[in-house]
Amino acid sequence: MEKSTIRAYYGTGAGKSSAALGYAVRGASEGRLVYIVQFMKAEMNYDYLKKLEPEIKVFRFERTKDSFEDLPADKRDEEIQNMKNGLNFARKVISTGEADLLILDEVLGLIDENIISDAELAGVLSPTVLTTDIILTGTHITPAIENKADFVYSITEEKGDH
Repeated sequence: MEKSTIRAYYGTGAGKSSAALGYAVRGASEGRLVYIVQFMKAEMNYDYLKKLEPEIKVFRFERTKDSFEDLPADKRDEEIQNMKNGLNFARKVISTGEADLLILDEVLGLIDENIISDAELAGVLSPTVLTTDIILTGTHITPAIENKADFVYSITEEKGDH
């Protein structure tokens, strides 16, 4: 059995989630069970991604369709709890090996927004035995998360108006 890996795609450029989705499609085509858990995203592509089921299962624990940054304070508190529920779900998937590949899309944004600490995320990524490949995406990466990752990719835009 191959060693499971943790990959992180971070940066200010577009394409982090797209790169992760490419791994999802490749994994599904190989007969692997793929879970995607989305965090901190407006509900723009969720319905389309649901069409990839049952090979790729998509989970979104946030209830609002609006971007987290645009929410009033009372709605933010509710969504913070929903995102923590999503992270607890990810912890369960990792600890049980329920999926072959788990993509935590924009999970690094939870650290940026002080919803969780990098130590909390590092703890989620540290089961006794890791049997699930994991991909993390987000704008920034902390040294603690970078140290947990086997592969780290910085995605920046070098040219264009995107």
